[in-house]
Amino acid sequence: MRLRKEAQRQENPEHPSLPDAAEHDMNTGYGVIILGTGPAGLTAAIYAARANLAPLVIDGNEPGGQLTLTTEVENFPGFPDAVMGPDLMDKMRAQAEKFGATFQSGQVTAVDLSQRPFQVTIDDGHTAYSAKSLIISTGASAKMLGVPGETDMVGHGISTCATCDGFFYREKPIITVGGGDSAMEEAIFLTRFASEVTIVHRRNQLRASKVMQDRARKNPKIRWVMNVTPIAVLSERGQVTGLEVEDNATHQKRSLPAEGIFVAIGHQPNTGFLNGQLDVDELGYVRTAGVTSQTNVPGVFACGDVMDRRYRQAVTAAGSGCKAAMDCEKFLEAFD
Repeated sequence: MRLRKEAQRQENPEHPSLPDAAEHDMNTGYGVIILGTGPAGLTAAIYAARANLAPLVIDGNEPGGQLTLTTEVENFPGFPDAVMGPDLMDKMRAQAEKFGATFQSGQVTAVDLSQRPFQVTIDDGHTAYSAKSLIISTGASAKMLGVPGETDMVGHGISTCATCDGFFYREKPIITVGGGDSAMEEAIFLTRFASEVTIVHRRNQLRASKVMQDRARKNPKIRWVMNVTPIAVLSERGQVTGLEVEDNATHQKRSLPAEGIFVAIGHQPNTGFLNGQLDVDELGYVRTAGVTSQTNVPGVFACGDVMDRRYRQAVTAAGSGCKAAMDCEKFLEAFD
């Protein structure tokens, strides 16, 4: 089967012909549906499309994944002068489309993994598709502080995306909450606009890599408030005015003035739509078998941040997307 596919690619490498088994029809549905369009999902789409599996790729609620919220990506191989996150995602999507992947806008709201073909429902039950196999690459969403006043101020001073909203805070004081690499990157980026950026962290030590800590500490616009817990978002007339924190050692409370608060405290894997049909770990990340992308349901594979609780890098997500597509191809060859 692989030899026949390679011959088809050589005949028309830009738009390879599709074998009958991979074509979408009303009875069999798709050979594979890929859920999510971050680095993992788009890489899986590239590999699946080149294998003549004619994948359907569902965008999700954050097309392009977390990299669309990133400015310069300096550590993705092949870009020595860095590449803008959204540009990298656009190139990956175009590459997948070139080889025959089909994209569908929408958010997956439910799946039925009880039998094959699997059923995938998007947009609150209005549209459904069937597939012989699934690749889950739905990523992870930003965690929020969960303090009083936060929810009401989202979009009015509370943000999880510096590149999206930093422009609106020119010459204004800003707070970034978090102690990891993402928090450092966001704070550094925000210094392009803000009068000052205060990094608020609940511990005395940062979790960020040394290189990111050094960059942040050398920035004259960044100040530090460590070992405190945020307890409330302060606002007046529908706009954020600051963050109330409690000192973890003295338990004294104080208000930190700010007109914008950027939350960068981690992510939650997007697995709610699975409704318990796949094995997940204690943090909600999908479990896979050994070094493969295979989940506990045959024909369902997982890749990217939805299953990676440790590395969470664009290059590792892309690599896992490659693995998922190859595992999926082997599965379809063996069982169809």
